Amino acid sequence: MDISSLDITIFTAYALLILGIGLFVSRQKKGTEKSAEDYFLASKSLPWWAIGASLIAANISAEQFIGMSGSGFALGLAIASYEWMAAITLLVVGKYFLPIFIEKGLYTIPEFIEKRFSSNLKTILAIFWIALFVFVNLTTVLYLGGKALDTIIGTGDGSILLNSIVGLGLFAAAYSLWGGLAAVAWTDVIQVVLLIFGGLLMTYFALTNVTDSGNAVDGLLYVYNAVPERFSMILSKGEIITPNGKDAYFDLPGLSVLIGGLWVANLYYWGFNQYIIQRTLAAKSLKEGQKGIVFAAFLKLLIPVIVVVPGIIAYVMNLDPVTGELNTGLLASEGFIGNAGNIANDNAAPWLIKNFIPAGLKGLILAALAAAIVSSLASMINSTSTIFTMDIYKSLIRPKATNKQMVRVGRLTGLVALIIAMVLAPQLGSLGQVFQFIQEYTGVVSPGILAAFLMGLFYKKATNNAAIWGVILSIPIAMYFKVAPNGWSDASIFVDIPFMQQMLLATLLSIGLIVGISAAEGKGNDPKGITLTSNLFATSPSFNIGAMIVVIITAFLYAFFW
Repeated sequence: MDISSLDITIFTAYALLILGIGLFVSRQKKGTEKSAEDYFLASKSLPWWAIGASLIAANISAEQFIGMSGSGFALGLAIASYEWMAAITLLVVGKYFLPIFIEKGLYTIPEFIEKRFSSNLKTILAIFWIALFVFVNLTTVLYLGGKALDTIIGTGDGSILLNSIVGLGLFAAAYSLWGGLAAVAWTDVIQVVLLIFGGLLMTYFALTNVTDSGNAVDGLLYVYNAVPERFSMILSKGEIITPNGKDAYFDLPGLSVLIGGLWVANLYYWGFNQYIIQRTLAAKSLKEGQKGIVFAAFLKLLIPVIVVVPGIIAYVMNLDPVTGELNTGLLASEGFIGNAGNIANDNAAPWLIKNFIPAGLKGLILAALAAAIVSSLASMINSTSTIFTMDIYKSLIRPKATNKQMVRVGRLTGLVALIIAMVLAPQLGSLGQVFQFIQEYTGVVSPGILAAFLMGLFYKKATNNAAIWGVILSIPIAMYFKVAPNGWSDASIFVDIPFMQQMLLATLLSIGLIVGISAAEGKGNDPKGITLTSNLFATSPSFNIGAMIVVIITAFLYAFFW
């Protein structure tokens, strides 16, 4: 094990601190009973800084810390569009979505569907989200986190993979199952400080090892000059070829990251994803929630420095100084090449931590990595239990359930979800560019759901039948664009376009279906339609000023790295 006793001490201190805070903030006063609002919405008491920190801690997990570093290794800085465009998306969510959610007094996102459309559609989406959280999100984060720990503190051969997965799962469960959202959100404040500071340290030490001078600025200049094309944000066809021979344009197709399909992925994730939006529903007030969103948007602008740049550094450090190409011999010796001969891009961050972080600080970096993983796991566990308890158990099984029964069911549901994910996680094997993999296959289901929500929010004539058919038919529509043409005998009826453009077209067609079916029913404005007023979307000066600064910084970043 390549880790010192000092590293172990630092990591252990981090674990005890998080557990202590989580259990302390979720303690019950003597003679009182924890209510559903206490457990699932932290008593609606979160201030803006806790909301902003918790949004980022829930978002940054192994998928980003490991997966996006892998995409930085494969694609370059362009993958940072998921972070920088997310900052703009958060502002849209804060101004136009959150006021409606807060006004409706929601516990869950499926609950909005019930209030706007019907219980049937709510149940369909609730089941879908529970399955997505358990079989995709929880499982993937556990696997990637376990794999990272196996690489950093083990031998990388999977010998401690299972132990790492179980350990991470139990760590997250130790405080989140008992304390609910309050424990998750307040520990996230510590977690996000740690993961940003630890991530910056990882980037700094990686840069100091790029050149003989040991200077981080020299290292950054060397990396930029060695691969200037990998600092381009708007890719054209053939500009970047990944280490495994794929044209990066098909992952990040030019201007589509600014005005196309990336908006589908971001609006779906930040606006209608329970484990993300839940902490804003727990805000003290709408203004606190909106200020928290602006704070999170600022933090998103910083994230590529800690999750993308390290991947680019790892790429440069593995180039052959003579040919300027990746040194496959070096990559093989460093464990980057798998059994099938493919380059494992997602090894980039674990490789940097294992080889270039000094003793003592390695424990801190490990704590930062664990913070990213555990905070996301805790959020997913809590959101899974919230949706099942409020949208399945209370709605369909026991409508008159007491607070005590709902809290108990919430804890049990979270535990079962975690156990299933821990059993499945070791079976995932190598996922290659896991970040891109998740985005592409989530993109099959997100267009229809996004279309239903957008029409539910802003189109008063949208009917329940139209929303149901829009969601159902969106999947074959998305699969039509997803199918590889060379896999069919009559390929002429299919199109081969980047998945971001697939998502945009599928979303627009799903919206068209909802509008068309609603018009065919000819019922006029739906009685459950949302009444929109200018006052509903009025925002405070602090939100407006913060939002303007975020937009200006984002515009500058794209102009500089165009």
